[in-house]
Amino acid sequence: MTGSNISPEAAKLYADAIVCDMVLPWGPRWIGVRGDTLDRFVRSGFSYVSLTVGQDSIPSLEATIQHMAAERNRIAAAPDKYVFVESVADILRAKQEGKLALGFHHQGTNPLMSDLNMVSLYYKLGVRALLLCYNQKNSVGDGCHEPTNAGLSSFGRLLIAEMNRVGMLVDCSHTGYRTTMDAMEASSAPVLLSHSNARMLRDHERNVWDDQISACAQTGGLIGMNGMGIYIADNDASNASMFRHIDHICELVGWQHVGLGLDFVYFADGFYNLIRSKPDMYPPADYPIPQEFFRPEQLPGLVEMMIVRGYTSEQVKGILGENYLRVARQVWK
Repeated sequence: MTGSNISPEAAKLYADAIVCDMVLPWGPRWIGVRGDTLDRFVRSGFSYVSLTVGQDSIPSLEATIQHMAAERNRIAAAPDKYVFVESVADILRAKQEGKLALGFHHQGTNPLMSDLNMVSLYYKLGVRALLLCYNQKNSVGDGCHEPTNAGLSSFGRLLIAEMNRVGMLVDCSHTGYRTTMDAMEASSAPVLLSHSNARMLRDHERNVWDDQISACAQTGGLIGMNGMGIYIADNDASNASMFRHIDHICELVGWQHVGLGLDFVYFADGFYNLIRSKPDMYPPADYPIPQEFFRPEQLPGLVEMMIVRGYTSEQVKGILGENYLRVARQVWK
């Protein structure tokens, strides 16, 4: 495990912890540049990583299902390395067996094709969280970069009710302010802000205001720390800058509502090309090039920093993954 330069106390805590990352981009456009990304998470001591296998920008049902099928087969072909996650028990088993647990989520609801029947099917295929809107407007509501800031649509309310029924986590990252607030009021289950930081510390439209954080916590949900430098500070992905967001949210709503959604960009050049090609999705003023990204190898050092700053073992383990397991146990069926 990376982190041999940290204290014995931090190293033991980290080795014992279940470390859950709610978001790793894993769309079909990045297949050729993945390299040893998953091995890096293994070497860095992660227990569970949720892969983005569906997204608003690829709304085709056929393309989404084909990609998910291919990824399920990749995972199944390496049983000595990976455990596919359908339950919290799978994450715990992977930890015991020294394997990496891998799950699925979608960043956007366009792959539903406005068909509520698809929620239960995607759930059966392994999708355990569904992000409502990705930056732009869709049939559910407005994304965070839409100027209209419209609220949750009538379809969106029906969708959340169906997600609650099935056991799929409602995710409000990338989603506009009013839509997130409406969604958190509408949901009868805990809600995620899976990879969004505190806007009070970094005023970026992808981040969330304190009242959004509070509303999420009131559902029993979780705010995941995003590792992109432009969301953490002024393009700064250091441990110190990340800790500021953790500490702010812990002070605001309690450590029980903080987790990890690092959104690790291992495909920087491709991401920059995507930014340049889609200025409506990624407003150029908000997405400077180049960018800094929090790396999985940094996490042990961040744990050391939390301990030095007075966080207890229980609190650190909660933030690393126990909080996520609590929410998953409550929602997944």
